[in-house]
Amino acid sequence: MIITDTHTHLYSEAFNEDRKEMIERALDLKVRRFFIPAIDSSYTKAMFQLEKDFPENVFLMMGLHPTSVKENYKTELEHVKQLLLERSFIAIGEIGIDLYWDKSTLAFQQEAFRTQIKLAKQYKLPIVIHCREAFDEIFEILEEEKSDDLFGIFHCFTGTLEQAHKAISYNMKLGIGGVVTFKNGKIDKFLNQIDLKHIVLETDSPYLSPTPYRGKRNESSYILKVLEKVSELYELSQEEIAEITTSNSKDVFKV
Repeated sequence: MIITDTHTHLYSEAFNEDRKEMIERALDLKVRRFFIPAIDSSYTKAMFQLEKDFPENVFLMMGLHPTSVKENYKTELEHVKQLLLERSFIAIGEIGIDLYWDKSTLAFQQEAFRTQIKLAKQYKLPIVIHCREAFDEIFEILEEEKSDDLFGIFHCFTGTLEQAHKAISYNMKLGIGGVVTFKNGKIDKFLNQIDLKHIVLETDSPYLSPTPYRGKRNESSYILKVLEKVSELYELSQEEIAEITTSNSKDVFKV
């Protein structure tokens, strides 16, 4: 059994004291594939080090996270463009719109999102979408940009069944993480109505720890709790869920 964590910030400062041990814990539990989203240029060096330390297991994305879209966002986008010229990445991400923390940067976020979608098409890469309190704004841009060469993952999906189907209609798979284990997470109420071919698993570690670790630092080994819950919802073995969701991740990332 191979389990794939399609979204984990392993370079985060939260892991500075025990990064290697934390990754080894996950590897021991058959979590063998870690897909690493970018945030901004301040983390690039740490991402490259992670790839160097775990070359068989770590796959890097490049992009500008919406909460890092500030006045200097054009400079940050130039950093993204330059690195895409210099080397290969597995996806453009994480990108999108976040209106939870700061609504005042919406116009900047929209422009950064559009720009990075165009980069993904140019390099024939998937996108990994961050959406927080911004489904309408995200869907508006996906509608403008929709095409056969636009595809990817709607990371940390927390929407309704209707929004799930809409995301899927834009060639997006749904990233399912710790929220599916929450009592008030809501997605557990309808997830099994969505064909498993549209689902990938993730942790978003160090954020959004699943029950029973809620409120503590998340880590990739905790994806086992997500796997357990999805297995229960679909009434399939954990091995089957791991195999299908890993296969789905290969469809998206091509590795």
